[in-house]
Amino acid sequence: MSMLKLFNTLTGRQEIFESIEQKNVRMYVCGVTVYDYCHIGHARSALVFDVLRRYLEYSGYAVTFVKNFTDVDDKIIKRAHEQGVSYDVVTRRYIQAYHEDMGKLGIRAATEEPKATEHIPAIVQLTEQLVNKGLAYVVDGDVYFEVSKYPEYGRLSKRRLEDLQAGARVDVDERKRHPMDFALWKSSKPGEPAWESPWGLGRPGWHIECSAMSIRHLSETFDIHGGGMDLIFPHHENEIAQSCGATGKEFARYWVHNGFVQINKEKMSKSLGNFFTIREVFEKSEWSEEITGEILRYFLLSTHYHGPLDFSDQALKEAKSALNGFYDLFNRLRENNGSGGSADGLLKAAVEQRRSSFVQAMDDDLNTPAAIAALQGLRSDVNKILEKGLSLEARKNARQEFRSMGNVLGLFQLDKWQFNIELAGTATVTGSVRADHLVRLTDTEIERMIAERNEARVKKDFKRADEIRNELAVRRIIIEDKPDGTTRWKR
Repeated sequence: MSMLKLFNTLTGRQEIFESIEQKNVRMYVCGVTVYDYCHIGHARSALVFDVLRRYLEYSGYAVTFVKNFTDVDDKIIKRAHEQGVSYDVVTRRYIQAYHEDMGKLGIRAATEEPKATEHIPAIVQLTEQLVNKGLAYVVDGDVYFEVSKYPEYGRLSKRRLEDLQAGARVDVDERKRHPMDFALWKSSKPGEPAWESPWGLGRPGWHIECSAMSIRHLSETFDIHGGGMDLIFPHHENEIAQSCGATGKEFARYWVHNGFVQINKEKMSKSLGNFFTIREVFEKSEWSEEITGEILRYFLLSTHYHGPLDFSDQALKEAKSALNGFYDLFNRLRENNGSGGSADGLLKAAVEQRRSSFVQAMDDDLNTPAAIAALQGLRSDVNKILEKGLSLEARKNARQEFRSMGNVLGLFQLDKWQFNIELAGTATVTGSVRADHLVRLTDTEIERMIAERNEARVKKDFKRADEIRNELAVRRIIIEDKPDGTTRWKR
């Protein structure tokens, strides 16, 4: 087990992580409201908790990871009315789009991905508990949580109830006993989706659904609750109040929140015109020659999750260049140049040192920039050691070490030709003609290019060899160097 430390928003300090159950972690992360395509902020949040899950598994834990979909909401209903379709048509479309976008980024599906509309009975039951305990009240078919009845309200966001004013997602309603009282259940309006409840037809409020789903899938107390910093107040504050109020138990032990995304030093905002969905990043013409899912992932990990991240063209290009450097090394490690194993011991020492640095970085509140720096250091080490001679077994072990540590970050799982094939899906050779539209190479032309590449490798002109491999990859030609020195290819 590692000595992972996480910054706990609840206590305001880094704490050594200790799971409730030995070797088992239960984690809940607030997912998206499915009325539109995901933006870069969604990508960053999803990636942070994907990496946290991966590192916990790397450290020997079994992880039950729950991430919800909010599939009934004012914005969803509005979008459905605009499009003249039912709300579930909208939610199905954007849930599918979410999976497509996250798949490009290599973000694994959660253990459970519950939807609010599939948990109406649990939501109603939890709301009834709060009403029966005198923590909630009913007004004309609406049910509100009474924040003044929960003395610890504000402990997550460090706010005092007397100082709070109605804010984002909190409707000012004269029927409420306090401006910060929030809806647990909303009575239905004509044309809206609705479900039966003791208070009449209606639908759940935003906050109650996450409490009901996390308790249903993880129990009344679990290890980690996560999300973006924008959710600390009021969403997560309200989750704590209603959950602890209903059960009388602590809700989640560690609260982990990721920082915001900025665009060229300015906060990402639709009003500023610098708001990008994940799809737009892949499709924007000035980026289309640069970006794959792994490049975007590498970039997002280059800044510590707790701070702001500046999204820029230059940063994406730097991420692409860095990844190219890694995959060039992996390609060299696959080659059999008959150099023996005189430097195998040096490689072993370098790996042990860099692996230790990698683990220390990840234990330090998921310090992914430092973890990447450790991998970059190992890349530099191995490039130098290769010149002194490594056995085939040592080369294989080196590749495996990069894959093992890289897997924690979701990186380095491709071979060089696969990385270039990914680039070929968006890139161009000339800068103006897409790969799909390039003139098809004949078998003779392919063989000639491979012969030229093999000659470059003999002369140790690895730059030219890689250029030829890359050009073939963009044209959808896959080549494979065999241990006996021959090269095979296929379209």
